[in-house]
Amino acid sequence: MKLVIGLDGQSTGDKALDFAKDLASKTSDCELIVVYVIEWSPFSFQTAEENAERHKRREEEIAVAKDRVLNPAVAALKEAGLSARAIVRHGDVADTIDQIAQEEGAQQIIVARTSAGGLTSRIFGSSTANLVMNARVPVTVVA
Repeated sequence: MKLVIGLDGQSTGDKALDFAKDLASKTSDCELIVVYVIEWSPFSFQTAEENAERHKRREEEIAVAKDRVLNPAVAALKEAGLSARAIVRHGDVADTIDQIAQEEGAQQIIVARTSAGGLTSRIFGSSTANLVMNARVPVTVVA
């Protein structure tokens, strides 16, 4: 079984991790895929110089997301004896999480609800509705 856990860099992400860790510990052969999505749209028009700067900024954002959010989460899951790995991508939050779940053959998506900033506040509007209603696997929102 594979579970995708969407993190937003906020402390509420720990709730999603805890829920996924508990679920995985009750299931044999479970892989946890910890995901961080950096909002980014390919539909902006820029000069060649702006595109070069944008690419550099994207690479920096990926490195920061890995160092600050994903690597510590994966390390904690592995320390608990679970199989875990990380994915960071740029894109629309709901669409990207759903796409990753499909690509990975995941059975479930887990995200945490939060009231301030980050992934879940971005998806708890039209994006949450899109994720919950359009995801091709079940979505669990942890309060």
